[in-house]
Amino acid sequence: MKQLICALTALSALCLALPPAVAQPAQTVPPALPEAARPEAPAAALAPPAPSSLDGELFYQLLIGEINTRAGEPSAGFALILDAARKTKDPQLYQRAADIALQSRSGDAALQAAQAWRQALPASREANRYVLQILIALNRITETVEPLRTELKLTPLMEQSQVIATLPRLYARAADKKLAAGVLEQALTDPLAAPATSAAAWTAVGRMRLAAGEPMGALDASERAQIAEATAEGPALLALELMDPKLPRAETLVKKYLEGNARALPDIRMAYARNLLDTQRYAEASAQLQVVTREKPEYPEGWLVLGSLQLQDNQLAASQTSLLRYVELAQQGEQNEQATRGLSQAYLSLAQLAEKRKDFAGAESWLAKISNSQELVQAQSRRASLLARQGKLAEARQLIRALPERKPEDARIKLMAEISLLRDQKEYKSAYDLLAQAVMKFPTEPELLYDQAMMAEKLGSLAEMERLLRQLVQLKPDYHHAYNALGYSLAERNVRLPEARQLIQKALEFAPADPFIQDSLGWVEFRLGNKAEAVRIFEVAYKAKPDAEIAAHYGEVMWSLGQRDKAIAVWKEGMLLNPENETLLETLKRLRVKL
Repeated sequence: MKQLICALTALSALCLALPPAVAQPAQTVPPALPEAARPEAPAAALAPPAPSSLDGELFYQLLIGEINTRAGEPSAGFALILDAARKTKDPQLYQRAADIALQSRSGDAALQAAQAWRQALPASREANRYVLQILIALNRITETVEPLRTELKLTPLMEQSQVIATLPRLYARAADKKLAAGVLEQALTDPLAAPATSAAAWTAVGRMRLAAGEPMGALDASERAQIAEATAEGPALLALELMDPKLPRAETLVKKYLEGNARALPDIRMAYARNLLDTQRYAEASAQLQVVTREKPEYPEGWLVLGSLQLQDNQLAASQTSLLRYVELAQQGEQNEQATRGLSQAYLSLAQLAEKRKDFAGAESWLAKISNSQELVQAQSRRASLLARQGKLAEARQLIRALPERKPEDARIKLMAEISLLRDQKEYKSAYDLLAQAVMKFPTEPELLYDQAMMAEKLGSLAEMERLLRQLVQLKPDYHHAYNALGYSLAERNVRLPEARQLIQKALEFAPADPFIQDSLGWVEFRLGNKAEAVRIFEVAYKAKPDAEIAAHYGEVMWSLGQRDKAIAVWKEGMLLNPENETLLETLKRLRVKL
């Protein structure tokens, strides 16, 4: 009985979709009444429904088909429904037959139903789309050229670019990505040449080439797309994904899209700024963020990232302005999970800003606003930092340890938060001991080993530091921070300088734009006596990232060359950036310089 009820339910949905009969019985039409004599029609009166083409025999066939399908005999149900579809040429029945086959994992039968549907109704986009999607699911990629071309022919010209843009996602499940890329390009021969669709088509080809592991081919396609339409977003988005020091042409495409384009999307400029931040090109990232906030002042994310970057650069007043503007915009907008995360980040940054000003009460008030559980650890860590700075280190550590462990990784997060607290408070021995425990628990995590090596250096255990860093390089040969740290340590101690230079140059192979690694190279060149080369390197590094530590080294080189006014100017800038930087303070003390 239950199967019968289910079948009748499904059948009723199909029956409602069946077209009316082609030939209707003659209706007796009463003579028209004079206008004034006509009775007033009810407000909700509707025309009587047209009779369905469903007769008793067809009803019985559909019913049996649905019963068979639900009784575990999908092949029999499929045959009956498909036969009914062929008799009526009804698209709903063709679709139902194809769906029955798909649900029973019979791809060939589903393709049979879809092809019959398309043959009966050649102008149906839905029928053709079913054929195309099933062929891709069956991995019969070479057979998709014709239905893909048909899909575009059946699509209105104004919608073609939008449809073309979805094609790479359609082929995402293809096993042979390179074959799929070639098939797509073959099918898009006409759209690639048509001015209205060329940009979208080349972008789609580029995405397929990228999925096939051909970044150079993808870049070529992106360039063609931008030539076809300079203000199109698609080529710029693809170029953003391709951005890499080894493919400088990709960044050129992004810049071309952004420069002088009044239609440039702020999301693309933001993504470009984030990419610049990831590669430590802070000054350029800041410039892009300034453009976003100037041209789109109502765009919240621009203010958040700009404020965070200004805080990092110790521009406290500017950072506060940016962050408060973000909070204002975020509170006015839609309140969703993303907005909650963004507000939590802003509150954390504002708390850090207040802490820098030694406004501990203000910092606590910002932290109290955080409601997002994912940000709880960061908020509690910041509270712990406030306690530690007030001389309550034991309470601070207990505050972190009291955090709940809802997920397995929470234990590691808490441990790292406590280590960070101890490091900030210069409790290096305690931090080193905790890191040793963390390395034993998580032996394959390079960051932990690196941090332990840095704590060993703080404790003066230089041999142990070198051992740990070399162990790290063996564990993860591309961990450039390890090469840089070891090379800088040798340069700082003025020993094994050729080896130090070699290590730092190795680090630059992995991160050529990193200003801190450039700073290390400048310092080793200075130690080797190559002062002119050191000045050149420091100028580049300091321009890319004005930082107190880079300022300390840069100024010392200028001081050694007799350019003392310039050295003092650089050091003063460094003090404004971070008056507590140990390297800068030690440099000024050693050289007996008072600013």
